[in-house]
Amino acid sequence: MTAGNNTWLFTSESITEGHPDKICDQIADAVLDELIRNDKDARVACEVIATTGLVLVMGEITTTGYADIPSIARETIRRIGYSGSRFGFDADSCAVLTSIDEQSTDIAMGVDIAKEARDGEMNQSLGAGDQGIMFGFANSDTPELMPMPITLAHRLSRQLAIVRKTGEAKTFCPDGKSQVTVRYENEKPVHIDVVVISTQHHAKSDIEEVRQEVEDLVIYPMLAGDLFDKDTKIFINPTGRFVIGGPQGDTGLTGRKIICDTYGGFGHHGGGAFSGKDPTKVDRSAAYAARYIAKNIVAAGYARHCEVHLAYVIGVAQPVSVTVSTFGSGSCFSDEQLSSRVREVFDLRPESIIERFDLRRPIYAQLSNYGHFGRPELDLPWERLDAVDLI
Repeated sequence: MTAGNNTWLFTSESITEGHPDKICDQIADAVLDELIRNDKDARVACEVIATTGLVLVMGEITTTGYADIPSIARETIRRIGYSGSRFGFDADSCAVLTSIDEQSTDIAMGVDIAKEARDGEMNQSLGAGDQGIMFGFANSDTPELMPMPITLAHRLSRQLAIVRKTGEAKTFCPDGKSQVTVRYENEKPVHIDVVVISTQHHAKSDIEEVRQEVEDLVIYPMLAGDLFDKDTKIFINPTGRFVIGGPQGDTGLTGRKIICDTYGGFGHHGGGAFSGKDPTKVDRSAAYAARYIAKNIVAAGYARHCEVHLAYVIGVAQPVSVTVSTFGSGSCFSDEQLSSRVREVFDLRPESIIERFDLRRPIYAQLSNYGHFGRPELDLPWERLDAVDLI
């Protein structure tokens, strides 16, 4: 949306860990973590559905390890805060059903040994777990080199969960959403125009009490600064009531919030979700690599905005395309020169990405909420700036 030649608005949303879709992502990644903890080479594609009184965990898993999936699902739901019947969804009383098969041998054949290795062009290497396109993005909006709208939206939704769990907020329940609209002028964020928060609340809570807690405990502490002021429009629970939430109010499904997981819509997205997938799936590992490259290019001062586009063929190790786009913000090199440099510097075979970022370890459940990128508190290897000099 634009408001003049050099002025435009951009909006991103985030959701709390009690949102039904995020419940599913968290269960899927908790299962993945447990399997990788017991078998680092586990092949996992885990999907979850959650609805009133029911969790269904399904997918394709090949492993020498073991995971008690019902227990993992219940513990995840309990940690989120769905314990007891008052929320219409309870960790102890909901049914947990599983439907698990092994990974297809047709897929495994291409992943175990890449086409290049079979053709004698390289030593043994993993092939990509599927065809697909992946994007990584970075810009200079924030210290994390993330777009400001999604960064602020995550900050708000995370705070909703924190003050609920500490008991500081008396009216909040687990489900919730945030949305932030930022105004840009000449490619730089200049004002927070709109803030929207919808939080599930207890049935007996007065709506004005809910709104006051959101303002006092979430919005003002998290957004205090020059871009948030008296002209910022605030909407809190605009329908006036949000009691029925979580899986009772809406069926949840793994991977349905991929834009919240990445850049809030600011960059392109190839369509592949992350949660529940082991790192041989390039939907996950190559997206991390693309972010790493884009972030290091921006940190090096070569562009204000950078997007890295990768594409893979199932069973083939090397990407079939590597493209860098700076959207006219490049300072020293053309997009073609940066693309060429990336191909020279970075080994983008799945096996090499896995090794560079040490992805065969149980780190994924912590990523299933509040984004996979721009998380300084987690010290994620794909967020490091150790490739600036290489570029």
